[in-house]
Formats: sequence, structure tokens, C-alpha cells
Amino acid sequence: MNSEIKHKRILEIVQNKLTCSAHNLDHVMRVYNLCLMISKYEENVDLEILIPAALLHDIARVEESEDKTGKNDHAVLGSEIAENILKDLEYEEEKIEKIKHCIITHRFRTGNEPRTIEAKILFDSDKLDAIGAVGIARTFMLSGQCGQRLELNNSISDYLSYNTTENGRIKDMSKHNPIIEYEVKLKKIPDKLYTKKAKEIGEDRIEFMEQYFNRLKLELQCNVD
Repeated sequence: MNSEIKHKRILEIVQNKLTCSAHNLDHVMRVYNLCLMISKYEENVDLEILIPAALLHDIARVEESEDKTGKNDHAVLGSEIAENILKDLEYEEEKIEKIKHCIITHRFRTGNEPRTIEAKILFDSDKLDAIGAVGIARTFMLSGQCGQRLELNNSISDYLSYNTTENGRIKDMSKHNPIIEYEVKLKKIPDKLYTKKAKEIGEDRIEFMEQYFNRLKLELQCNVD
């Protein structure tokens, strides 16, 4: 089975699996395209590792979204699900382990740092899709899906004390908020990126995002003439 057929099979599996509006196939394909673009600016990138990892990185996102305890980590669970998929597609064990590493390190809060260039590119690409105009749209897609409000009932520090776990994961998404997401996570993304090209893109996207959320907060306070 050649690589193109394997990638097509993976894409079919992912399409049937992902039902979350903010983490659907559209998100996966944007991350995939960002991975390919960033890889052109880096050396010695193995696309046979990067492409399957990009396509499978959110394979367990639905399980995490449905978990109200905040304990289910889609990066960890996703690496396990991906392993079974990759074995069925007859990937070599060495490649499977490298792809799993990319998946398990693609999010902030796993406690695992990307070690390979493929893992770093996937991390950066996934984070870039969370900021800028697309990031704003995705934040509000998820907000509507979870029944969130725009207004803040408490201070952000109070919110963090009762609705996040020790490693910073959200317990109940319905109590979350786009402004909180921006303040505690999204605006810090450019400083956490690994590749030079991703940092350039990230700085531009976060500048636009900052303007938007500053305006939103003013309008919520009725301070715009």
C-alpha cells in the first residue's frame, strides 16, 4: 500500500470521527496545509511522519470534549488510537512511534515537549490555527457549541481556581469564555512556537486578534461611542 493510499484511508477515518465544529476536518486540513508550508522552511523534514501526524492529531478530540472531568487528554488518547490505525495500515513500528510522538506533544498541557522537527512543525501549525481571524472564528464556534456567555461573571483568577485542573485543563467548557481563552492562552502562543516561519505568522495573527478582543471588551462595557 503506497503512501497516497494510506493518507487517503486516514483522512476517511478522521472525517467520520470528528464531529466537533471547531475541531473538524476543516481544522485538520488547515493544520495539514500549514505543516506542508512550514516544512519548506525547515531542513530534513520527513513528510511520511509529518503528514499522518497532522491528519491524526485530533482523532480523540470528541472523547475529550465529552469528558466533563477534564481528565481525558486527546493528545494522549489520540496517540493510542492512532497507533491502532497505523498498524492496520501496515506502518513500520519506528514510524508509528515517531508519529505518536508528534501527536502526544502537539498540545500545551501534556507535559511533553516536541523533540523532532516534525513534532515541532505540527505543534506550531496547530497553534497557528488557534489565532488570527480563523482563531477568533473557531473560538466562537466552540463557544456557541458549549453554550458559553460573552460576559465574565468573575475575575479570571477566580475562574481559573474553580474551573481548571492542576495542569490548567478546563473542567467544564460551558463555563469557559472566548475572552478568557484569549487572555490565558491564545495571546501567549507566539512566544511558545518553535519554528522561525511560524513565529513570523503568529506575531502577525496575534496583533489582529489583540485589536479584536480589546474592541470586544470595550463594547461589552458600553465604552464605544
